[in-house]
Amino acid sequence: MPILLRRALIAGLSAMATVRPAGADPMKLRLGTALSGGGVELYGLALIDGIRSVDPTFEIRAVTTKGILDNVARLEDGSLDIGLVFGEVAHELFAGIGRPRTKLTILSVMYSTPGMFVVRSDSRYRRINDLRGHRVVWNGRGGGLAVQARYVLEGLGLDPDRDFEAIYTDKLEVGPDMVIEGRAAALWGSGKRWPGFVTVASSSRGGRFIAPNRNEIQRIRDKHGFLAEFTVPARMYPGQYDPIQTVGSWAFVMARADLDDAVGFRFAQALHRVERMSMLSKQLAESTVKNTLMAVPRRERLNPGVLAYYKKAGLLAE
Repeated sequence: MPILLRRALIAGLSAMATVRPAGADPMKLRLGTALSGGGVELYGLALIDGIRSVDPTFEIRAVTTKGILDNVARLEDGSLDIGLVFGEVAHELFAGIGRPRTKLTILSVMYSTPGMFVVRSDSRYRRINDLRGHRVVWNGRGGGLAVQARYVLEGLGLDPDRDFEAIYTDKLEVGPDMVIEGRAAALWGSGKRWPGFVTVASSSRGGRFIAPNRNEIQRIRDKHGFLAEFTVPARMYPGQYDPIQTVGSWAFVMARADLDDAVGFRFAQALHRVERMSMLSKQLAESTVKNTLMAVPRRERLNPGVLAYYKKAGLLAE
């Protein structure tokens, strides 16, 4: 294809991507991310960029919060419009564990969160039991990572505070440094290409990952059936030459209970448009309609506007 024609085609596609939807009015939303330096914040910024690329009148402002639990509290008091929530926390909200059942709704899946530990590659730790009694960083006490770790360990009859020397920090860059410097034995994290894991695995000492073995995965899922089994593909991290089997959940973009249905409709329409145009960034790669429908515990958990868009677009199998 001639260069000038190729440039004209690219320009045309870019223009199509940013056409203002018919009748669309400027819309402003507050998005609760989490602590700076983690994968949740990176996802939030990518989500904003993706939505803006196809609907520039959709203004979403990222709000740094104290973590996933803070997002939930602020969604429920109305100081956030949408927020990022880990699947383990969403499970508690919908099941009413330790609190009334939530009226928050789901706009989309974020990404899968396969959980595991990272240790220095020159350490002696190779199994979860090897870490008992040692210093482990669980990240922020009010964050989704710590909640996930509690569920995983509970399935094995363990407790983060009782069976380990627990370290909690609201500065996500602290955990990887503590492992690299030998001040902590391990760091718990989740996701694919999670920044904390990248930091440890990329260090001069290198990293090794510890996940539940086959028997432990079964025990965890027998105890907590909402947790799913995931595979972290090989070479997600430096030095990780084999796939890793573990457990985790799907994280969600959630909305306050009284968010206008029209907003949910427009959000779903914009994100689906990003997907259809193959514009999903690596952070948004799993934020698809298919994954959302697979991950939601029940369709009525979806925001009514999102459900209305899915029906109108013919995305729901009868």
